[in-house]
Amino acid sequence: MDARSVAGPPQPIAPSSLLDTARHGGGWAVPDVFSLPKTSSTSLTKSVTAVHDFKVTDYSLLDGMGVGRYVSSSTFAAGGRDWAVRFYPDGATADCLGHVSAFLYYFNRQLAAGVRARFTLNLLERDGRMSQQATNPYMKHTFSPASDNWGFIKFIEKSKLLTGSPYLHKDSLTIRCVLTVVIESRTVEDEMNSAVVPPPTLHQDFGEMLKDGEGVDVTFTVDGQSFRAHRCVLAYRSPVFRAELFGPMKENARSCIRIDDMEPSIFEALLHFIYTDRLPDSCNDGRNAAMQHLLVAADRYGVERLRLMCESKLSEAIDVETVATTLALAEQHNCSQLQRACIGFMASPNMLGPIMETDGFNHLVASCPLVLKEILDKVSCIWSDNQHR
Repeated sequence: MDARSVAGPPQPIAPSSLLDTARHGGGWAVPDVFSLPKTSSTSLTKSVTAVHDFKVTDYSLLDGMGVGRYVSSSTFAAGGRDWAVRFYPDGATADCLGHVSAFLYYFNRQLAAGVRARFTLNLLERDGRMSQQATNPYMKHTFSPASDNWGFIKFIEKSKLLTGSPYLHKDSLTIRCVLTVVIESRTVEDEMNSAVVPPPTLHQDFGEMLKDGEGVDVTFTVDGQSFRAHRCVLAYRSPVFRAELFGPMKENARSCIRIDDMEPSIFEALLHFIYTDRLPDSCNDGRNAAMQHLLVAADRYGVERLRLMCESKLSEAIDVETVATTLALAEQHNCSQLQRACIGFMASPNMLGPIMETDGFNHLVASCPLVLKEILDKVSCIWSDNQHR
């Protein structure tokens, strides 16, 4: 038998022993770590993060429905799994007297393997922002068929949801779920001596080109305000600008072009997007009326990606006061995604009555009478489904 297997593995030599051996000529030399072959590896964890807003209407009618009873959001997908938020107006158990509860539920019971997730649930204030004073921490949990829910048993005190609460808007509250699902963890070998590639700066470079004005060859006047730009950039980003600047009438194209029926700030935002492919900060909120005007400008000049981005932002900001005017806008500019979002919102339970009392609904009836049939058909389908459940 090899003696080493009896005595056990050789003991490591302390660095000081190596130094002593080298000093006394024992044949050992201190290794030069910079000249040795070097390898390294990195553990990578892939995850997906999703945000879901669950709006609970008529909260005062839910108060008193009973401990353990809940209302649920629709299911939403994150990380290849299905989830939902459940809200308990009188608490999930008798232990949370005086509190409401909120839980995240996992629906893929047919999958035996658990899924790791990190999430938080918070109430939004009236302006759509999360409170800085009352923010719940993130929770970590491995969801599985045996443990399919996790959350805040004492989500918030019921006394903080009375009339005048910053979380209530027209007797409605919104719970925001921010969920990160872990997909996989793996280890990869690092490439040595590889050059670090910086992130792309093309959008910044083009933004500076617009701002600096070097090489501009066309000027637009909008309500007395001038904007200078580059014909080639505009032509390759907008088919309307291309026809106007390089089409059959290009020989008559003027160096100064007047733009009517548009505000200067909207035309500036349009140019910003054409050059950078990004929304300016001034037009990044669907609740801002500028977003509607920017959608009209994008449709007018055939900037399809901008039009779809405006549709998405407006869809996220739909509420009782604005849904009718937003639907009229969607009808006028053939925005199918925004149209579906508006009709779906109007057909939600207890929504159509308050919407019909707004001035925007009267405008919708006058400008787009045919859309009323689509709304009523949608409402009829939902009510029919509820009766068969």
